[in-house]
Amino acid sequence: MPFLIHPTYFPTISVFSLLAQKECIWEVQDNYQKQTYRNRCYICTDQGKHMLNIPIQHVGGNQGRQLYKEVRVDNEYKWQRQHWRTLQTAYRTSPFFEYYEDDLAPLFHTNYKFLLDFNFEAIEIIGDCLQVAIPVKKTKEYYVQPTDMKDVRFLVSAKKSVGVNFPLYTQVFGQRHGFLDNLSILDLLFNEGTSAPAYLENLSLKTLDE
Repeated sequence: MPFLIHPTYFPTISVFSLLAQKECIWEVQDNYQKQTYRNRCYICTDQGKHMLNIPIQHVGGNQGRQLYKEVRVDNEYKWQRQHWRTLQTAYRTSPFFEYYEDDLAPLFHTNYKFLLDFNFEAIEIIGDCLQVAIPVKKTKEYYVQPTDMKDVRFLVSAKKSVGVNFPLYTQVFGQRHGFLDNLSILDLLFNEGTSAPAYLENLSLKTLDE
């Protein structure tokens, strides 16, 4: 049974493990919600866990809710420059940052109109770096309670526990802050590099598969 997941900003390690191990379908017919991984991810800096947040153009007035696929990025704020500089500062001493730097840099030097388009492009690039096949199937309508898919859309919430045990790997600031689990896939990529695919494939997802 395929897993139903959201495309998010540089997804968490748990989500990328699903992509590496399971058949997945993208949820693209839902409403946008604040305080989720749709437009944010978490990395580790010298100050500890740090959020990168993509600013969006908020819909006001009588329009109310907005479909995720219609959310526009607010490019008046130079968020791409800030995010890229933060990543460079946080991971420049990691073993594999320079190895993948040229693959990721174009994401932060090209304007994107829609958040969903940017997220899919970023996911594709990370998939290429990890040699993980990215699914192409997307939902054609919204299902409150899907019957033919495993619903793990709760993984989009930045506040909910995943319930997965993440094996330790060496992090740049691990001695200072301890091990921080389930950060953005970028943290695993920069720290583990060519060993990252094996980490994703061996991560136990039993709690998500129950």
